Amino acid sequence: MIPQEANELLDRFLKGQVNRKEVLRAFQAAPVKDLGFATVDSQRALRKGFPEVVFGSGKTPEQVVAIAEVICESDGRVLITRITPEHARQLKRRFKRAVYNACARCVTIEKTPLPKRPGTIAVLSAGTSDLPVAEEAALTAEIMGNHVRRINDVGIAGLHRLLARMPEIQEASVNIVVAGMEGALPSAVAGLVSRPVIAVPTSVGYGASFGGLAALLGMLNSCGSGVTVVNIDNGFGAAYAASQINMLLEESCEPPPPQKGSRSPAPDRGRARARKPGRATA
Repeated sequence: MIPQEANELLDRFLKGQVNRKEVLRAFQAAPVKDLGFATVDSQRALRKGFPEVVFGSGKTPEQVVAIAEVICESDGRVLITRITPEHARQLKRRFKRAVYNACARCVTIEKTPLPKRPGTIAVLSAGTSDLPVAEEAALTAEIMGNHVRRINDVGIAGLHRLLARMPEIQEASVNIVVAGMEGALPSAVAGLVSRPVIAVPTSVGYGASFGGLAALLGMLNSCGSGVTVVNIDNGFGAAYAASQINMLLEESCEPPPPQKGSRSPAPDRGRARARKPGRATA
């Protein structure tokens, strides 16, 4: 249950559409469930706005399915990252709604998609080889309730490709920039936009890239202002942070709650009379 769903439940209670027992049952659920091999956090969505995400690498398909069952039961949606085709086969066998994205190496399961919040998260990839990490970021941002714009193959070796997409990049609330090799793309983007830039180094490159270390160090030493860097190949982490930033935009769009004891300003009766047809005004 995310905070929005908790608010809707309380609103329904105030309107008499659900009884007190149902509300208490929803909020008294155990915060964790012990599976022996995993302790699943069943209240993370209430605290963070999205359920616990399952990292599939290193887990057996049976373990992943068991964890997903608990999260789906309590929250109705789950994201599983870094999975193998065998993980995907067993998840699709167990969950009819399971969707496997082979490029992102992720499975998503949703009973009801989250409503999309204001703002857009742009996901830029420097090259086609960076797509698995970029797609992991895009898929994560989408299931968390964000509009996502994918902008692929705009590395600085062909700067004209980046410049041609600048209107879309500048309109985004947050830009996730994914690059391997020397990792220069985030610096170029940061100098052209006024929005946050989250840089994701990838392990793409030849020998001296040291499995993404060259891109990571290049991004950490970026001369572009406002660049935040996540770990190598961590598209998920970048998207989660971008979603939290975009959530602040959503909160800023909400009207402030009325102050206790405050009254609406009385109408200006003089102006109201002046606007009546057929009456002379001073």
